[in-house]
Amino acid sequence: MTERAHPAPSEWAREVVRGGFDPHVHVAPDFASRRITDLELAVRCEELGLAGFGLKSHYTATAERAAVVTAARPGIRALGTITLNHSVGGLNATAVEVAARQGARIVWLPTVSAPGEYEEVEETDPDGRVPVWVRFELELRAAGVRPRAVPVLDEDGRPLPALLEVLEVIAHHDLVLATGHLSHSEIVAAVDAAVDVGVGTIVVTHPEFPSQAIPPAAQRELADRGALMERAFTTPYTGKCSWEQVFEATRAVGADRTVWGSDLGQVFNPPVEDGLAIMADHFLAAGFSEEEVRIMAVQNTRRLAGVA
Repeated sequence: MTERAHPAPSEWAREVVRGGFDPHVHVAPDFASRRITDLELAVRCEELGLAGFGLKSHYTATAERAAVVTAARPGIRALGTITLNHSVGGLNATAVEVAARQGARIVWLPTVSAPGEYEEVEETDPDGRVPVWVRFELELRAAGVRPRAVPVLDEDGRPLPALLEVLEVIAHHDLVLATGHLSHSEIVAAVDAAVDVGVGTIVVTHPEFPSQAIPPAAQRELADRGALMERAFTTPYTGKCSWEQVFEATRAVGADRTVWGSDLGQVFNPPVEDGLAIMADHFLAAGFSEEEVRIMAVQNTRRLAGVA
C-alpha cells in the first residue's frame, strides 16, 4: 500500500510554534511500531526549536523513561506521564503517588480501559480493520489476559472514592489531570470533582474525538469551570472530525482556554515533530491570528509542562 503523502509545515508555522511542547505523543519504545523513538524525537525537537514533549503510554508509566531522555538531551524536556488503565491498576492512587515522586507531570484518566472504549473493543470484529491499540487489546485477550474496564463513576453518576483519592494526589503534587477517553458525562463529573478538590490544571482530552463528541457550547461550560480544551492534531487529520469542527469549538472556547497536542507517533501519520507546525498552518489559514496560535501551541503547552 502506498504511504499517504503528508504536508510539510511552512517556515512561518515552524517559527510561530517555536518554544512549544507537544504534550501528547506516542513514540517508541511502545507496544506497537511507532514512527520515531523518544531519543530521536528529542534530537528533532532540538533542531526545530521545540522545547519538549509528553511521553504518553496507554499501558505503563513513563517518568523514568522521560528522565533518561532529558538527561541524554539536556536542551529538551521530556514529560513523564501515567494513564490510569487496568494495566497500572486503574484508579490507583499509589501508582499516581509513585509516578509523581519520580517526576511525572501528566495523569490521564482511563483511555483503553474507559468503559465506553472497553465495550467497543469487546464488540470489535477481530478480523476487521482497527486502531493499533484495539489490535493490541485483542492480542491481550487472545493471549488469555483479559483487561477490565475502569469506571470512574458509580451507578448514580457520582465520582467513585478511588477517583477522589487519585484527584487528591494530583492536587497535592500540582500535576496535570487529563480526561483520557472518558465519555461526555464522565468528563463533566470528573472535571467538577477535580475542581472541588483543588486540581489546578485540567485538560479535556481531544473533545472532538468520537468517544467524547462534546459540542462547542458544552466545551465552553467545561472551560468556564477551569478546564483547557485539547485540540489533538490527529483527530481532524485522520477524519474523525472536520477541521471546521475544531475551528468552531476553538472560537467558542477561545485560544486562552485551548491547548494543542499532536497525538502523533503512528507509522502512517506525519512526523511527530511536524504536528504542531502543520496544525498552525491550518489554524492560520482559517483566520486565527499568530498571537492566538502562539497561545495555544506555546504558552498553554508550556503551562502543561510546568515551565514559564
